[in-house]
Amino acid sequence: MKRFFRNLQSLHIKLVIIYVLLIVIGMQIIGLYFTNTLERDLTETFQGNIETQVELIENRINELHIEYADDQDTLYQEIQNLLSDYGNRPEVDEIRFVNSDNVLVATSRISNESNIGSSVTDALTEEAITSGTRNDDIYVNANQDQQRIWLLNQPVLQDDQVIGAVYVTSNIESVYQQLEEINNTFIIATVISLIITSILGIFIARTITKPITDMRNQALLMSEGDYTSRVKIYSNDEIGELAGSFNILSKRVQEARANTESEKKRLDSVITHMSEGIIATDRKGRINVMNEMALEMLGVENGDVTGKKMLEILKLDGDVTLDDIKEVNESQLLFLDDEEHTMIRINFSTIVKDTGFINGYIAVLHDVTEQERIDSERREFVANVSHELRTPLTSMRSYIEALQEGAWQDERLAPRFLSVTRDETDRMIRLVEDLLQLSRMDNEAEEIEKDIVDFNIFLNRIIDRFEMTHKEDVKFVRNIPKSAIFTEISFDKMGQVLDNVISNAIKYSSSNNKRVEFHVKQNILYNRMTVRIKDNGLGIPANKVDRIFERFYRVDKARARKMGGTGLGLAISKEIIEAHDGRIWANSVEGEGTTIFINLPCETIEEDDWDA
Repeated sequence: MKRFFRNLQSLHIKLVIIYVLLIVIGMQIIGLYFTNTLERDLTETFQGNIETQVELIENRINELHIEYADDQDTLYQEIQNLLSDYGNRPEVDEIRFVNSDNVLVATSRISNESNIGSSVTDALTEEAITSGTRNDDIYVNANQDQQRIWLLNQPVLQDDQVIGAVYVTSNIESVYQQLEEINNTFIIATVISLIITSILGIFIARTITKPITDMRNQALLMSEGDYTSRVKIYSNDEIGELAGSFNILSKRVQEARANTESEKKRLDSVITHMSEGIIATDRKGRINVMNEMALEMLGVENGDVTGKKMLEILKLDGDVTLDDIKEVNESQLLFLDDEEHTMIRINFSTIVKDTGFINGYIAVLHDVTEQERIDSERREFVANVSHELRTPLTSMRSYIEALQEGAWQDERLAPRFLSVTRDETDRMIRLVEDLLQLSRMDNEAEEIEKDIVDFNIFLNRIIDRFEMTHKEDVKFVRNIPKSAIFTEISFDKMGQVLDNVISNAIKYSSSNNKRVEFHVKQNILYNRMTVRIKDNGLGIPANKVDRIFERFYRVDKARARKMGGTGLGLAISKEIIEAHDGRIWANSVEGEGTTIFINLPCETIEEDDWDA
């Protein structure tokens, strides 16, 4: 079975299949056009004959209406005789005449004569009488061996008044039977032509695929290291020229292989003993050798990179080309791996022979992730501190200069300027104190003394304090269980965290109807508790929520400075929570508010121990 499918993938079979498919498609297009045209012509001819008879019946009914206008019984009898004469034709199944009141007057079918005088409920007939326009339809009659019936309703007009409608059903199945016979003949002709075409296609395809098969076999021998065989040239056409070019290529590869082997051994020896990550390529940038250190840095397997382009593996193919490396001869680039969060500094160099011919390239990889991270944090920290200090200092300088210029003598301005200067001084003091606290926590110089407390009582006391100071403008909602939840915390540090989070919730809540919700839940399975503090403020954009715990980061810088924030409160809170073996994170929906989550470990306390 595998061999059968392998043969189907050969060029020989593909050419035959394409050749046959073209014939099949051509025959199908011709047959489709021919069948559709023939069906239309036969149907139109059949319907034209019926319509001619209907016109004659319509004219005769008009004459009878004029002739027997005063004798309705004679009129209906004459119409019945008329329909009986026309109903004897083989293609006509039945002819009816229905008057303007939708009453059956006459019919050519003897079995339906008992219905004469009864009301007709056929929708198409009623439509023809009402609108005065003809209509027709083709349907399958289940009572006549599923044969197709063409139904025609032709209104009879006299002096622009509808006096009735001629209803005709005719057996149009004979037309489709003729089409089926023609289609069967066409299918047989198509099958015969396909057989002949397939036989011819096999011989024609063989003349094309034979030299290509020889070249494929020669290529397989070359892949196994045999460069001595040559391809037979059968003709002087394009395929023959390709065979000649293939023989020349085989000879050139044989000559180049010896040189490549010697150079590869020398290069492998150098790269293998390097302590840094090393990538060696050929002159086209394809990787020949990659030592273990480079594989580890890039997180790839040796079998996955051999033969691939170096710049693609380094993800630099869109920014750097081999020509750039040639021009500089030695260059440095920084490779960023977003998935692994690593930074690798790459030194490129070009291997050039004495003749000036470029023999390959070497890339030396240095992992500088930690160094770059430290440098980046140091630069960002210095920039933030400088900015935070410059703002109040600039403000203070402006007010002091105004005082020096005589504003101190103004009894109205001088106190206000001094008040602003004092506020800015306090702001710098708070900033320095926060920085010192962060520094002590980073250096683990500050020891945290912990005590086991009932966290629910501890949290309620802090909320009570805020309620006393904001009882008129903030609503505090508590969903705190009455049962005790014990945890080991530092009173001062955890109080600082909660003060900071609650203060932010109050500051950034909606200006009207401020609301802060507190929810405490214990997970007994993991012996941990989660505190959820939610405000009803403007919320934080989704792409900025995770950054609010970074140092000096503010979502709305102008509003934060106006409210006196330093941008370090949540960063300090995060350090304190992590020192308690906990975790703090946020969730926010713009327009609905922000929720801060604090997760802490719980302590299992025996009742006797607690009472003691």
